[in-house]
Amino acid sequence: MNEKFEHLIERAEQLIARIESILPQPLQAPADWDAAIAWRYRRRSSGHGTLEPVRHVAPMPLDALKEIDVQKEKIERNTRQFVEGKPANNVLLTGARGTGKSSLVRACLQAYAPQGLRLIEVDKADLTDLPDIVEVVANRPEKFIVFSDDLSFDEGEPGYKALKSILDGSVAASTPNVLIYATSNRRHLLPEYMKDNLSYTHTDDGEVHPGEVIEEKISLSERFGLWVSFYPFSQAEYLAIVGQWLSSFGVDKAAIEAARPEALVWALERGSRSGRVAYQFARDYMGRA
Repeated sequence: MNEKFEHLIERAEQLIARIESILPQPLQAPADWDAAIAWRYRRRSSGHGTLEPVRHVAPMPLDALKEIDVQKEKIERNTRQFVEGKPANNVLLTGARGTGKSSLVRACLQAYAPQGLRLIEVDKADLTDLPDIVEVVANRPEKFIVFSDDLSFDEGEPGYKALKSILDGSVAASTPNVLIYATSNRRHLLPEYMKDNLSYTHTDDGEVHPGEVIEEKISLSERFGLWVSFYPFSQAEYLAIVGQWLSSFGVDKAAIEAARPEALVWALERGSRSGRVAYQFARDYMGRA
């Protein structure tokens, strides 16, 4: 009888262990924070969230980013204040595609990693887990940028409310070693419809006031303390960036000058003059050369 009972207990323990293994577990801190300067948060199909080290971060020195000097100065200054323990803002980088928004964030990480700056990349779908991520890093000595690239929301997405709460609005105090940096092609992060304008009200003196629908859509982006806008490049700016990339690949000045017509045709075919298109042209040029 005792043997049967012990066998039953053993089977029950095995069953409980198997059940626990498939249940969502609290987010665990990485065993070695020195394994990388950048981390990626991933939620597995089982519901487990993990912080995975990014072993090879694409190098991007700040001085390699051209024609965005005003934007670079603002982001670099805010990041430096953050690393030095001074007041700094959450940042929303918005504007034209391919103009260096995410590259600028990577460049700041590379510049300030020796002073303890770290980055955690979080996809939009996983923003509901932001409180868990912040809790894991809250007592670390490093400074963490939680980075979400190409951020925008559709109506009713759960990550929208989670991000609003973390930025400004939760009962909990903000964590001094965490900032949110996000890039987006939308300034207000939510789709805006013509019908939304119907919620505007007018006073007797002609003053216009946004209605509740507009206020709700603006409220998230307003919680970012620093807005930095990026604009489409002119032809001269585009060619300057092409020259910068070709020069970084070892092309001499005469060859860069000769490649200008090709670079313009490349941009015309792509329908865009951006830093990304300039980089893609430079790679194609070097591959052919």
